[in-house]
Amino acid sequence: MTAMDQTERSLRRLTKRSQFLRAARGNRAGRSAFGLQAIASSEAAPGIGFTVTKKTGNSPERNRIKRRLRAAVTACADDFHPSHDYVLVGRREALGESFSRLVADLTTCIARVHAPKSPDKPNTHGRAGHRNTRP
Repeated sequence: MTAMDQTERSLRRLTKRSQFLRAARGNRAGRSAFGLQAIASSEAAPGIGFTVTKKTGNSPERNRIKRRLRAAVTACADDFHPSHDYVLVGRREALGESFSRLVADLTTCIARVHAPKSPDKPNTHGRAGHRNTRP
């Protein structure tokens, strides 16, 4: 058995819509070529899913994006944490990125979704707590 066969066996594939929706509720990290969603799972092996929307391009382009992302996942399969599900949301920029950059970005995103959140960081994304300063 080669190292690639062993890597492919250690990662589960996410196939059901409910698995993708569940991962969307988890932690996120993004790069120009893809977005990564991760959430804890009850399964022992890490699960991985890929999605590319139709507005990204036509079928051959979307398939090429998925192939490149699958290869990047295989290259850094040891970085995935057990008992977690991951979804990679491919973007058009994945077609032009170098493969080494895809792998480096994926490694960074995996570390980012597992980094502990700081509780004292203010919420700057929403309008919660926004005060109208008009008289």
